[in-house]
Amino acid sequence: MSTTNTSTDTDTDTDTGALVALLDLIDNYPGAVALRARSIELLAAPPGPVIVDVGCGAGRAVAELTEQGWDALGIDLDEQMITIARRRRPDGRFEKADAAELPLADHSVHGYRAEKVFHDLADPTAALTEAHRVLTPGGCIVLLGQDWDGFFIDSDHPALTRTIVHARADTVAAPRAARRYRNLLLGTGFTDVQVEVHTGVFTDQTLLPMLTGIAHAAAAAGAITPGQAAAWIGDQARRGQTGRGFVAIPLFVAHADRR
Repeated sequence: MSTTNTSTDTDTDTDTGALVALLDLIDNYPGAVALRARSIELLAAPPGPVIVDVGCGAGRAVAELTEQGWDALGIDLDEQMITIARRRRPDGRFEKADAAELPLADHSVHGYRAEKVFHDLADPTAALTEAHRVLTPGGCIVLLGQDWDGFFIDSDHPALTRTIVHARADTVAAPRAARRYRNLLLGTGFTDVQVEVHTGVFTDQTLLPMLTGIAHAAAAAGAITPGQAAAWIGDQARRGQTGRGFVAIPLFVAHADRR
């Protein structure tokens, strides 16, 4: 596998590179490390069986699963993400596929994990039906993600902040999928569904790229003006620089059994 930088000047490559950089930043945060460990613990499978990580991105969770003794397979629909994952983790297994059409036989995996994925799926039910198909009886599914209406951001302009958060949420395929995890799992045949909530709190500049992104998305959607976006981003940057920022993001972790 080539170790050269595969980025080009296309918009798609730039967007993917920015996303990977942001995910790397967040994934190294102590709370994120602990949450991945918790998700692996909830899979409750002994080392050895196949675990599929759907929406694997750059492959960090796949590497951690493999290190702990599982036969981990990373799946992502984004070919550039798969390329990055293979370059970073040449010993890992990665395949390009749709969450609703997994390249796996019936009852062939013992664990299914998906992190920050279901909000991007137009039909989460189809993906969970597919998860139910590939999981062996007794297998476990673990879903992690945030509700895109549920970002709590301190600001001197709360009405503007609400507008920005909701406008960004409206650009997502299924922005409220995380609050629906329990009912989605029950509706597709899973049992013993449990949901945990883990809240990440950020007071520095860690999430400034994300805050910048949601403000720009709100402006692009016409919900706010570019000037309002710039002023809001400037306020959040100043808060972060002085340790006076406050962003809280509840992350929902749902796990269930396949009977």
